[in-house]
Amino acid sequence: MPRTINLLILCCAVIMGFIWLVGPYSAHLELLPDKGPTWYYWQLPDPTWLTRLTAWGGFILHQAFFWWLIYTAKSKVKAGELSYTNKLHKYNYIALGGNLFFVLLHVLQTKLFYDGLAQEMHVFSGQFAVIIMLSLVLVLENQRRGLIFGKKLSFLNSVRYLVKEYHGYYFSWAIVFTFWFHPIEINAGHLLGVFYTLLILVQGSLIFTRYHQQRYWTVLLETFVLIHGAVVAYISVYHDIWPMFAFGFLTLFMVTQIYGLGLSKRTLYICNAAFVALVIFFYRDDYAQVAEIVRIPIILLLVALVLGALLLPIAKRQTKGE
Repeated sequence: MPRTINLLILCCAVIMGFIWLVGPYSAHLELLPDKGPTWYYWQLPDPTWLTRLTAWGGFILHQAFFWWLIYTAKSKVKAGELSYTNKLHKYNYIALGGNLFFVLLHVLQTKLFYDGLAQEMHVFSGQFAVIIMLSLVLVLENQRRGLIFGKKLSFLNSVRYLVKEYHGYYFSWAIVFTFWFHPIEINAGHLLGVFYTLLILVQGSLIFTRYHQQRYWTVLLETFVLIHGAVVAYISVYHDIWPMFAFGFLTLFMVTQIYGLGLSKRTLYICNAAFVALVIFFYRDDYAQVAEIVRIPIILLLVALVLGALLLPIAKRQTKGE
């Protein structure tokens, strides 16, 4: 990957080191007992108006900053004052600096007040936001790599312009909401989640540069959820479901995302054979469980199709209007 992206990834790693050094964050708190899969454990047992205000205030300011940045940069492009470049421009530096400020603000807010948006929002709301984001990426990339085994769906291409035009607003909301949903913690699941969030914030900060579309970088962003999802599942009380996340996202990579890397047919055949061999070896003691590897791909692909179908009438009206 380009040196600039590698440097930004290194910066994210340095921030993670800082987060680790500032911790712990909840060692002085006695959190409520876990009440099951619909309960979010990492929240204050006795929230106050001030703890809520700091979480929601930080989120709203962060989101307003990101939306302002996207709107301003897009306005400059339409006015002919900004175009895609091979290096960082003014708005990239503003975005990177602003996001760094709000990341550090959330670290401070967690250290002083702890709570995130989870106090008011359902535990699955952040997950649904990310699911829709990942599915919209499938819609965006359909034109280049296809949806399944390199096969492109024309009706998704019809809505691609609409998604491309406005996806920044939704993607920024999804990741900023997810970031402020959780307090900062130093367990493996939270750390991986924050690191993943930092990478996506970097991607949003690379608006209108060639880096924003660099194929290996964008696939890394899509597939990092494999590591995060599998680790979070493994360290939870429901650790037996970790293969569903690991092999589920790996299956999505094999049937969709790998076709965007420009690999030769021979390399694709070798990768597919290795994947099948890995699945056979892992599930050799109970092949009935192998069905779990298609659950996540089916969900994400179906959501992509549904979103495409819902956006199609809007795209058609917009096209007629033009």
